[in-house]
Amino acid sequence: MSVVSVSMPEELLNRIDQFADDHGYTGRSEVLREASRNLLGEFEDTKLEDRDLMGVVTVVFDYETTSVEEKMMHLRHEHEGIVASNFHSHVGGHHCMELFVLEGSLEEISTFVGKIRATKDTLTIDYSVLPVDDFGPLADMN
Repeated sequence: MSVVSVSMPEELLNRIDQFADDHGYTGRSEVLREASRNLLGEFEDTKLEDRDLMGVVTVVFDYETTSVEEKMMHLRHEHEGIVASNFHSHVGGHHCMELFVLEGSLEEISTFVGKIRATKDTLTIDYSVLPVDDFGPLADMN
């Protein structure tokens, strides 16, 4: 097995070590291998390929970090073909929330989420993806 050197904040490393202890992992390497497999497998769900999808992405960041807000605006314009809606709100004492509603293919949505994840200084990122064609006519819901 190859050995890889990874840089991360001390606080994150401490959280990984605590997680490993709390959940019975043999160590941080096992936690990072599992997290990596999960991240890489997220958008490999063949049930979602070649379908019309809806995605909801929520991003929280400190309102004093203007670079994040600028990046969100840039991504909104760069991906205007799939951004159906975008909502910005102030939450808590010092935070902003950016919510994106997306409509597009699995590849388009995964590219967008990847760029959000690559944005420095975000606090949390959450998303969900649903096939739009599952909704069908209301008559099919009976």
